[in-house]
Amino acid sequence: MVPEFAVLGHPNEGKSSLVSTLTEDDRIKVGPIPGETTISRDYIVTIDGKDIIRFVDTPGFQVPRQTLAWFKAFDGDPDKIVDRFIDAFKNDPFFADDCELLCPVARGAGIIYVVDGARPVRDDDLAEMEILRLTGRPRMAIINSKTDRKDYTKDWKLEFRKHFNCIRVFNSNKANFTERIKMLESLKAIDQDWEHALSRVILAFKEDWQKRNRLVSALIIQNIEKSLSFSISEPVTSSYDQEKVKEKLNEKYQAHIKDLENKLFKQIRAVFKHHLFEYHLSEYSILKHDLFSKQTWEILGLTKGQLAAAGAIVGGSIGAVIDTAFAGHTLGVFTAMGGVLGAGSALFGGKKITRNKRAGIWFGGDKFQLGPNKNLQFLYILIDRALIYYSHIINRAHGRRDLSDQPGSMGIEKKGYSTGFTASQRNVCAKFFKLVTGSSFIKEKTIMPKFEELIESVLNDITEKF
Repeated sequence: MVPEFAVLGHPNEGKSSLVSTLTEDDRIKVGPIPGETTISRDYIVTIDGKDIIRFVDTPGFQVPRQTLAWFKAFDGDPDKIVDRFIDAFKNDPFFADDCELLCPVARGAGIIYVVDGARPVRDDDLAEMEILRLTGRPRMAIINSKTDRKDYTKDWKLEFRKHFNCIRVFNSNKANFTERIKMLESLKAIDQDWEHALSRVILAFKEDWQKRNRLVSALIIQNIEKSLSFSISEPVTSSYDQEKVKEKLNEKYQAHIKDLENKLFKQIRAVFKHHLFEYHLSEYSILKHDLFSKQTWEILGLTKGQLAAAGAIVGGSIGAVIDTAFAGHTLGVFTAMGGVLGAGSALFGGKKITRNKRAGIWFGGDKFQLGPNKNLQFLYILIDRALIYYSHIINRAHGRRDLSDQPGSMGIEKKGYSTGFTASQRNVCAKFFKLVTGSSFIKEKTIMPKFEELIESVLNDITEKF
């Protein structure tokens, strides 16, 4: 049997926001106007085709003191008190909302009672708490800290201890995966009969998260491979056209790489069930800077010392990379046959093409090629941006309805994650880079699995950190 919990409380206390966050469904209607929810709606979490847990979003209490008066006057079987109340008033408009919200309780749902911790306890709240106590159902109280206004948590806890099996502070606008798991762990305490079922729910959530991280790891690696190996070329008919061709190629190259990254970000959003089209990043995020901007290359990627250490593995022109990787607008390297345009651009190569005719197409004259990218730092820029976006997404609660993230994660946005890689991890990255760019004469079969393991382990570390 699927565990079921009815989310109850006064209007505009954050019930729908809580359900949205717990079910990872950002399409649930949430608004500042009281009474947005008028009928009870079931939201079922399904994993691998199986229903795992059900949360019921309910209307808010409207006449709790009158409802409590009836409950206190009831002299029948206490186990049937909710059923008798609904039978008595199901056709009475005055008690319509209170009957509606108690329906899931009547069929056996556990109770999650939600209040806004930024306001004081009122008489109506005390009446609601007593009604829920008299139902005899297992119940947890949630203090929803929605804002940074006044905090009445201490007063709420004092009253809750008289009426509830478990109390928890839970900000539905900020709660991430770890906080959701902690809340489910707390739910296990409200009734011993539910411990086993909720333990299975928690295990299913954790296993599903691991699957998501493995999928995201594969998506990130696929994006990096495509970005590093991408090249574009165009013939040059005269020396006058050379600079124009280079500029045109550079624009096309950067546009293609940015498009690959945007597609990756959309895929990550989809994996973690963020569907709101209008989602925006904070103005403070490093991801607001262009992928090829000077700021991006100054903040993300390896330090000079770390790049120097990678030189022994990558070889070749790594010294030139180090010299230019922090110089500003020319963050690539030059070869004898071409140059780099723009921060972090791939190598231009120019060569003569033998004149011949093949399949009706003439080849001849000078040709410029941009890519594949031979700059090791570019690998780390791509890794950092993907990991930072991942951290944005997994830490954005589904119950939030403001569109952009708030400043506050500046600690992880001032620099990327790659500077924290161990020497062993950077060694794996360097070998992966050589493999993908065709710089390795000996193909090591274990490099790709090791790189996959590295990216997945970093994703798991980010999850645990938050």
